[in-house]
Amino acid sequence: MTQQQTREPAGGGADAHLPAGSVERNGINPVPESERHGTPRSLFWPWAASGLSLLSIAYGSYLMGLGLNPWQAIVTGAIGYVLSFVLVGLISIAGARTGAPTMAIGRLSFGRQGNKLPTLFSYVSNVGWETVLVALSSQGGAVILARISPGAFARADGTTPTTAGQALCFGVTAVSVVVVGIFGHALIMRVQKYLTAAITLMTVVYVVLMADRIDPSALVGGASGGLGTFIGGIIFAMTLLGLGWVNCGADYSRYLPRTSSGRGIAAWTTLGGVLAPVVLLVFGVLLNSGDPELAEAAAADPVGALAAELPTWFLVPYLLTAIGGFASGAIMDIYSSGMSMLALGVPIRRHLAVLVDGVLMAGGGWYVLFVSPSFFATFQAFLSIIGVAMAAWTAVFLVEQWRRRRSGFDPTSVRALGWPAVLSLVLATAVGLGLITSADPHLAKAVGFLLSDGAAHGTLGAMNLGVVVALIVAGVLYAVTAPLADRSAPGGDR
Repeated sequence: MTQQQTREPAGGGADAHLPAGSVERNGINPVPESERHGTPRSLFWPWAASGLSLLSIAYGSYLMGLGLNPWQAIVTGAIGYVLSFVLVGLISIAGARTGAPTMAIGRLSFGRQGNKLPTLFSYVSNVGWETVLVALSSQGGAVILARISPGAFARADGTTPTTAGQALCFGVTAVSVVVVGIFGHALIMRVQKYLTAAITLMTVVYVVLMADRIDPSALVGGASGGLGTFIGGIIFAMTLLGLGWVNCGADYSRYLPRTSSGRGIAAWTTLGGVLAPVVLLVFGVLLNSGDPELAEAAAADPVGALAAELPTWFLVPYLLTAIGGFASGAIMDIYSSGMSMLALGVPIRRHLAVLVDGVLMAGGGWYVLFVSPSFFATFQAFLSIIGVAMAAWTAVFLVEQWRRRRSGFDPTSVRALGWPAVLSLVLATAVGLGLITSADPHLAKAVGFLLSDGAAHGTLGAMNLGVVVALIVAGVLYAVTAPLADRSAPGGDR
């Protein structure tokens, strides 16, 4: 894999010095040292924007919906968020060391051909998250439009949103996401910084307006979930946040100088990723504790449910806040999914790959909005299934990063097939999928095959241990088998 083979046909140019309004020219090639700039602190802004979404408030309802009491929901959520985003931070270090995006670095362990399998998983994960975020934006936005202008956007009952309203909100968010994704890294870093400030302000106003719905005394009530449910809450929180971003970490750190502090990269990435979600989780739990009916409504329509009691004058700012929050996460997903498509070997320019993702996002949004019997069931199933695969991949990636801590990274020199990595990923993913459950009837048949019927519906099934098991199995298996491949290679080299 040479630099000419991986760089986009548009050729060279110092992307780091291009204005934010210029289209990024780097593809999956290692970014030259002359184009590196910034400090680890700059990573705080894109990751903060990615988690500053009103959906993070609904996560409190989701966790309590598992059978956790308020305190358990807060504790499991915080633990899961931090654990999962530490993984993102560790992976981000490799971006600065190589100058390459995440899935291109994966070739070091999986090989040029073997890397196509995890890259496909990564692509599905990114497009899936894009779909979820944009679909939620359209779903909630349509509810708000129906309240603002019932004559144009509500059905005969005066409250149910029309398909036209959903389509309008979907189109606005999707087009915005695609446009920013096309321009690339420089514009994303600029946009995310301003989105963080704007969405933070609007979110604070929202919290103040909803403060009277909070009942702090409800925190001490409610039946406690058992150990299995508690562990399941931590795992679910991990899939809600960090495990959805592990395959993107290096994409945003690769423009940092090679000598940037690894600890600084990991720390600023983790802080940016978890700070806002933890605060919003606490508020979501408090809000849900004060109004138990909100949990059921939020599971079906997080944005619309959270807007139900807002005054009419704040509905437009709320809509913009919701769309902005979802868009900030989807922007990072669509940029990284374009990188994954290039890492798959698809002969297409990066900005055109973003357009392809936009088409797939539209198709996925149609399923979520008009086919899926339950948004929450489909969302939870997607998180668990893709979380298993990405947990296994993360373990292989980090073990390889540890193995190269002294020899360094050279993403331009890789073997054709890294069989230990592929074997570890496949076996760990298969075992992990057999230990999770799904409430979506269309996906339930593909998982849980290692659980007995009683276990699937009991404590073991609720824990969804497959995600953690996949992480452990893949890491141990790769650590054992990778040295064998090293010794069998010509000259004993990797």
